[in-house]
Amino acid sequence: MSQVQQILDRVREGREVSQAEAAVLYGAKGADLKAICKVADGLRRKVNGDRVGFVVNRNINFTNICYMGCTFCGFAKRREDEGAEWLTLDTIVERAQEAASRGATEVCIQGGIHPKMPGTYYRDIVRAIKADMPDMDIHAFSPFEIWYGAAKTKMSYADFIQDLKECGLGSIPGTAAEILDTEVRKLLTKDKLSTEKWVEIIRAAHGLNVPTTATIMYGHVDGPEHWATHMALLRDIQKETGGFTELVPLSFVHYDSPLYTDNPGKVRPGPTVEEVDAMHAVSRIFLHGQIDNIQTSWTKLGPERAQGMLSKGVNDFGGTLMNESISRAAGSEHGQEVMAYEMVQIIRAAGRAPYQRNTRYEVIEEFATHDPARQEPLVERAAEPLDFMADLPAFLKEAV
Repeated sequence: MSQVQQILDRVREGREVSQAEAAVLYGAKGADLKAICKVADGLRRKVNGDRVGFVVNRNINFTNICYMGCTFCGFAKRREDEGAEWLTLDTIVERAQEAASRGATEVCIQGGIHPKMPGTYYRDIVRAIKADMPDMDIHAFSPFEIWYGAAKTKMSYADFIQDLKECGLGSIPGTAAEILDTEVRKLLTKDKLSTEKWVEIIRAAHGLNVPTTATIMYGHVDGPEHWATHMALLRDIQKETGGFTELVPLSFVHYDSPLYTDNPGKVRPGPTVEEVDAMHAVSRIFLHGQIDNIQTSWTKLGPERAQGMLSKGVNDFGGTLMNESISRAAGSEHGQEVMAYEMVQIIRAAGRAPYQRNTRYEVIEEFATHDPARQEPLVERAAEPLDFMADLPAFLKEAV
């Protein structure tokens, strides 16, 4: 019996996976990996049933001006660069209004670290949106942005987050995590935000009942041991705070990333097919009972590949997004929007039951017997994302 099979036997007995065991599972291939995916899918079914959620939302990247120099990032611009932008509050509100008119219940707001931006701009964004749309969920500002805003305003992390909460902030994206391993992190971020600071800010948010997501960005200069270290830290935090709503694995997009283009032969061009499967499946197993929502990122994988993750422990398809700038800036070949109608078709085609949720995973609408309204894409598409239409069952083809 292989070591992987021995670990899976203990999982079936209800035992928690150790960090060392997680590293073994993350490195599995072939028959062992298939067995891992099967166990992960069983845990998903036990916890979430066959329901798969999605949120109707819009990404608003309010500035791409940033001087931090993260090596993996293709999004950042200097102020003098062509395409550099810093949105006014009026423009941000207009984009949120446009999202609301298309049924969005959430706006996800993040931006670069603009050297001329006052720390109060974050609260100004939240207040402006809430003044116009009091019911809109605002999911905004990475821990790095919280660090920057707190430093600019000379406030503690807790006081800065509390002020944002009072202005209307609902939750925080757990991005800027990358890999929470010091060795790898130095290569990726030039110490822009240490693991310790990221954890301190996340714990401060959770302590104020401001939930966050959890992320990992993998497939570059990392490997199974680093992933296990990252997940072990997330699980420890969750045991203390219970503040993570979901885990979102984010595949490294290499095409226009300086980390890849400036280091030929030294950086992997994203994770392999097996690593993508392992990341989602092993994370489901390792985090079982602690973080029980595992989300797939269609912007990184594409809708068809993301659909395949629904049989590997995933129970959430993320957001419709409407505008997604950061992945595209790194060269992602996938679209900017998968609309609610398409989300439902994708989820059904995988044999799952689609439902629309809000940021807090509360059900807004079930789509067992009907579809969301059809809409035109918010932005022109280079290609139709539903390339796998031919694989849909006949009754779904007729519905579409």
